[in-house]
Amino acid sequence: MLLRTRLLDSKQLEQVRATQTEGVRLDQVAVQLGFLSEETALQALAKEVGVEFIDLVTAEIDLDLLKDFPPRFVHREMLFPIRRSNGFLTVATSDPFNLYPLDELSVATGLTVVPVLASREEIAKRIKNHLGVGSETIDSLLAQTTDDRIELDQPIDDDAELSQMAQEPSVVRLVNEILLEAIELRASDVHIESQHSGLRVRYRIDGVLHVQPMPPEIHRFQAAIISRLKIMSRLNIAERRLPQDGRIQLRTGGREVDIRVSVIPTINGEGIVLRLLDKGAMEFKLGKLGMEPDLYAKFRELIQLPHGIILVTGPTGSGKSTTLYSALLEIKSDETKIITTEDPVEYQLDGINQIQVHPKIGLTFGTSLRSILRHDPDIILVGEIRDLETAENAIQASLTGHLVFSTLHTNDAAGAYTRLVDMGLEPFLVSSTVEAVMAQRLVRTLCKHCKQPYHPADDELPADFPRDALGSNPLYRAVGCRECRQVGYRGRVGLYELLVTSEEIRQLSHERVSSWAIQKAAVSRGMRTLRDDGWVKVIDGRTTVDEVLRVTKGKIEA
Repeated sequence: MLLRTRLLDSKQLEQVRATQTEGVRLDQVAVQLGFLSEETALQALAKEVGVEFIDLVTAEIDLDLLKDFPPRFVHREMLFPIRRSNGFLTVATSDPFNLYPLDELSVATGLTVVPVLASREEIAKRIKNHLGVGSETIDSLLAQTTDDRIELDQPIDDDAELSQMAQEPSVVRLVNEILLEAIELRASDVHIESQHSGLRVRYRIDGVLHVQPMPPEIHRFQAAIISRLKIMSRLNIAERRLPQDGRIQLRTGGREVDIRVSVIPTINGEGIVLRLLDKGAMEFKLGKLGMEPDLYAKFRELIQLPHGIILVTGPTGSGKSTTLYSALLEIKSDETKIITTEDPVEYQLDGINQIQVHPKIGLTFGTSLRSILRHDPDIILVGEIRDLETAENAIQASLTGHLVFSTLHTNDAAGAYTRLVDMGLEPFLVSSTVEAVMAQRLVRTLCKHCKQPYHPADDELPADFPRDALGSNPLYRAVGCRECRQVGYRGRVGLYELLVTSEEIRQLSHERVSSWAIQKAAVSRGMRTLRDDGWVKVIDGRTTVDEVLRVTKGKIEA
């Protein structure tokens, strides 16, 4: 059939037969070898055996059928109910030749089972979406939980018993599934929250939180899941009254994933946030962060200055560390010595000396910076300027001939000058050492496979949108497809606002003027604000108006 439908040629068929192992169909081997897609193979099979092929993404599914559908057929045999009508039950399968579970299902339900073909990957996605990650593991856990003493939604005082439960293979597997699913979905954070109604799991993907479907029974194993995560991150499982921080290091599929763990006590139990740092997925290249060509060229000039301070500002999770790491790797060479002091060291960079601060033992940004200067560096990265001591040491380093990079928490670039003065620095020191401030945000980029062009009505656009620059060109909106998991967005790009300290800006900073006055002066000299940079990316079709409105602030008329 594969030859007749020209899905394979004779040479490919020989290769497939040579690779085939017992119990695996030829078409499945061909899919594994990349000769054809699973969907193409199943469509051909459907015609051959006379069954319907359906796309589960667009198919109408009666989800009420899942309530009474035997779980073992879903998890063990990968069967998914579609609809029921006049004594017939339509069920999706990816294997039309495995007839025994279909017959067994017919006996179990008393209905005539009608199979339709769908891809195994789409069936697996539907199971996760509607039954939740780890639902099969929950079934096995419930089967094991025959002892009434283990009611994990109640506080457990016996830590030995809880520790033992957390080490059960099914609990270990359940936690692993939650972590692996987060890594597969490119989540940056996993939020495991204790609610009055039970456990809620949310993944932050491309900067936005998504509730992850979970089996309703999962809250019974809440304490065991939290204890397992504490054991993995070497925390005290008996301490439930104080916040704790730890770290988990995983290796999956040849990739190293570093997970920072934070546990806090809440009124309904403990809440955990896991920050996932996928070392294999990170690429620190300044040219690929989304800077417009003119801004990129100017920033490259700035990072090659012999001395001074360059600041990157923005809220947590806006990509500041990625920008700074990319800048360091851009200027790294055998002739320069680069030392960083960070809290924590998120990624280890070859050829760069990195220090992890430990405030509990007195190793702060300020104290480590004093020691760094004795090691004859050319370039210094300070993770964050948090206090006057760190700010003074950074200023001193720049005055003694070093190029200093750091981050600051301000809403825009102009606010960095006033923030440093508010910390207690002399205005003349700030104005003479700060060479530039880059403010940034991250917006989600449109999925290339499903973005949809449209011509907006005038009242659909914000007042400050540059209508003249758009002309008659279309904008794009998010739709959602299989490639982006129905979200409409995949990946993120940076919005940037680069304020270079000109003589006018130095004078204004020295005079302690407001950040608004500094920004106004910078814009008059051609600075593109975060909002303006966002509109450039909207017009280019990289993101949407909604995304720019979500992360940037426009002018509010009095």
